[in-house]
This record gives sequence, C-alpha cells and structure tokens, in this order.
Amino acid sequence: MVNLLIEQYQYTTTPKYNFPHVIQHLQLPQHFIQLSLRTLRNIRKGNLFHPYVATQPVNPTAQMLEEPKRLFTEPSKPTLRLIPIKPIKDDTPIIAVDVSSMKIGETDIGILCAIRAAIVWKQRHRYRYVRLGPFPFHITEENKNEVYHLFRQYSFFEQPTLDYSSTLSLLYAPTRLGALFERWLQMGIAVQTRNGIILWDGSLTAGTQDAPVTVMSQLLETARNRSNTVLAFTKTTRLRLFGYRLTDHVGKCVPPCLVEINGYPIALSNTMRLLGNIYVAKLSEGNCSFRLDIDRKLPQEKAVEATQRLVGNDILLQSYPETLRLAHIYSTFTANEVIGIQRFLVQTHKLKIITRPNVRRLLFGPFGKGPES
Repeated sequence: MVNLLIEQYQYTTTPKYNFPHVIQHLQLPQHFIQLSLRTLRNIRKGNLFHPYVATQPVNPTAQMLEEPKRLFTEPSKPTLRLIPIKPIKDDTPIIAVDVSSMKIGETDIGILCAIRAAIVWKQRHRYRYVRLGPFPFHITEENKNEVYHLFRQYSFFEQPTLDYSSTLSLLYAPTRLGALFERWLQMGIAVQTRNGIILWDGSLTAGTQDAPVTVMSQLLETARNRSNTVLAFTKTTRLRLFGYRLTDHVGKCVPPCLVEINGYPIALSNTMRLLGNIYVAKLSEGNCSFRLDIDRKLPQEKAVEATQRLVGNDILLQSYPETLRLAHIYSTFTANEVIGIQRFLVQTHKLKIITRPNVRRLLFGPFGKGPES
C-alpha cells in the first residue's frame, strides 16, 4: 500500500474476488477518502517539515478506555468459576479487525498522521486479509473540527452537532481518529457477517466520547441480530482481584479454560459501563492469559459455545487467536513504511526538512530520557 501511496494520490482496492464474501461490499465512505486528500492540499510548498522518528504505532482502542486500577471492591464479593473449554470444529467463520495510527511528522501549522486498518478472515482452513490504507491526514487547528465531525458521522452514523474543537487536541488526534475509524469498521463487519465470531482488540467498556454507551450497545445488538458473537481480547489489563492482577488467577488451570468472574459492578462511574461479562481466558499452552469480554446480553451457554468454536477453528498461540494476531501485524506500520510515507510527502509538497533540537538532551544530557512531544 505504501508503494501505491508514493506513486500518486489515488486510492484503489483489491479485486473483490480476493475478498471474503462478507467484506466484498464493505466500502469506504467517499467523503472519508476525499477528506484525506483535502487535508493534504492545505500543505503549502516550502512548509517546514519535522519528521517523526518511527517508534511503536498506537492501537487506538487499547488507549481510549482507561481502566480503573481497582474495580473489584470488598462489598461486591466477587466469585470465580472455572469453565473447561471443549473445542468445537465446525468451520465457523472467524473475522478480526485492528487499526493502527501513526504520527508521521509536524508542519508549521499542524501534524501529519496516517491511519491503516486490517481485516483478517479465517474459514475453510484458510486465512485471508485486506488492508485499508494507509490514509494520510494533515490535521491543523483550522480543520480538526471538520475532520472529527466527519469521522463521528461515519463511525456513529449520526450528524454531530456539538463543537469538539475544544476537546480534540492535535497531540491525540491520530489516536482518536483511529478509534473512530475502527468503530466504523466494526459496525460494517457486524452488519455484513452472519453466524460468525467477531474478534475485537480491547474491552467492551463504554462511556467515553469516542465510545458512547449507545453506540457500543448498538454495535453489540447488530452483531447479535445476525447471530454473531463478539469476543474482545485485552492484552494488558490493570484490573485486580484479591490483590492480584486479573489474569494471574488462571496460573494453575489446565487449558483450554475460562475463569468466569461474578459479582463485579456493571457501572464503573456515572458514565462508564461494562457491556460484557468478564472472563480470564487461557485457551492454549503457554505463559499468557487474557481478559476476555463477551456480550453481557448473550446467554452464558452461547458465550461459552462461541469460545469453544474459536478454539476449535482458529490457531491459538499463547492463548491469543491467530486471526487477531494477523490483524495487528497487517495494520501496524513498519519503520520502512513510515520513512516511505515521509519521503512521499516531502517530494510531493516540496517540504523543507528540519531537525528540531532535542530539548531534553540539551538540558539534561545523557539523563534526558523520554520522547520529544
């Protein structure tokens, strides 16, 4: 995709026959593509450009919802229940989606970022994938409100009426736009998939501006109405139970298994809600286990059955599904790709590259740790 981006401002798609059936008609909103192109046109020839050193790309969903350090309190008296998992092999379709956003650099008036998504499909013993992007954006104080409005419109299927300019910081714009893009993809997959297992990266916690309870509830309801089950895996959780990290409670359990946690509060605050039942999943041999959220409105038998079908139809490495692992890999930006996008932007817009001094290094010498903001 980087090669395509470097050649010209033109977006094309892979022929439909290479796509799984359910995503053949998953089309990007035309306004979304036009917006990417329009934001790049406000870059003027000769503008200063400070390239951003490629480090770890940001996974939007994982950072949008901050978990409380201690969710389970003594009055709630949570209980644990071990659920053995017996794999069911029946060729159930498994589909995963992941999105990465990356800051590419800064200009005189804004920041340049790129967003890319990957959808991975597993059925009939074959993995297929499609990448969407990378889509470059030039976000400034003048256009950030327009960009955010359009993202919300297509992610939440509503016409935003509030002014978000005061809440959308340029520093966090790539993360927030990536989260909205991921929400749109999740809805599109939920609408077009039937009788499948949909894997999300993150939890089913809702109540932030970019993950409203109404929108998240609508996503889960859409999936349920089409006989889909959403399984949300959280790689790193801060939740603790009885003084231990949540995922430490399956250390001596024989995989594959789930540990169901009962007795926790559904409402984390006045706005934040847990829309899923929380489990700890240890689905294969290895040292890793994960927090697994499953739609609360599904019967427990169906939730357990979906996990059994996942174990029976997907490869699990260290208890993590291969489809979701591939979605992460294919959406992530490599250092070479970031350099390619930077070079393309510099050549196309005749930007003047500058290297800003590292203030931390100037002030503290070898003790100047941490990235430059």
